[in-house]
Amino acid sequence: MIELLLPADVSSAATRAETVPDGTLFPEEEALIARSVAKRRNDFATARACARRAMAGLGLPPAAVLHGHRGKPLWPEGIVGTLTHCAGYRAAALARATDVLSLGIDAEPHAPLPTGVRELVTLPAERERIGPPAPEGTGEIHWDRILFSAKESVFKTWYPVTGVELDFVEADLTFHRTDSPESGAGSQGPAAAEGTFAARLLLTDPALPTTLHGRWRVEDDIVATAVLVRPDWRESKGS
Repeated sequence: MIELLLPADVSSAATRAETVPDGTLFPEEEALIARSVAKRRNDFATARACARRAMAGLGLPPAAVLHGHRGKPLWPEGIVGTLTHCAGYRAAALARATDVLSLGIDAEPHAPLPTGVRELVTLPAERERIGPPAPEGTGEIHWDRILFSAKESVFKTWYPVTGVELDFVEADLTFHRTDSPESGAGSQGPAAAEGTFAARLLLTDPALPTTLHGRWRVEDDIVATAVLVRPDWRESKGS
């Protein structure tokens, strides 16, 4: 699903598997999770298995993916990338730095946010735009979860470039749906729904545009979002 949100010069890979065979990780990766619980180990390993497949899509040999501050993945020289994992979905997306300045992807279960989280991660104007939470089991889109995922993708795009923390309430998001609302809705939820979003940054940095643009999709009970910034964004903005 994540590949549908990304351009052709981005290599991506995804899986719904919860585990990978022993020996998938490099020794230096194993060292990072030696004391971790099983869930953390599985999330870490399955995402890196996806990363290796995405590397192959760029013609790169497999390489260890360690992490820096705030869990930022450390990619091979000349490569930018992003990882995501949630229950039922893991993915990686990579590109050459000559083609992409930064990108972020995120996946979440398509369900309402837990009680109390909505108010912590949204602005009043955003809550007004997306409306009240949709009850589970009604087949409606959970816009609060899409918004949360989109902000995760925004952060993953922002942080590697700026090195500065970005709070959930430091980006104001608006959404647009591009499919027909009647195209797949039913008692089991929408078969597929998709669209775009714009994130107006309330904290700015000259290295990135003040508004980031992304895409979202809901399919098979998973929300996926992606944001991408090109190296020539300044020229594109002026054209």
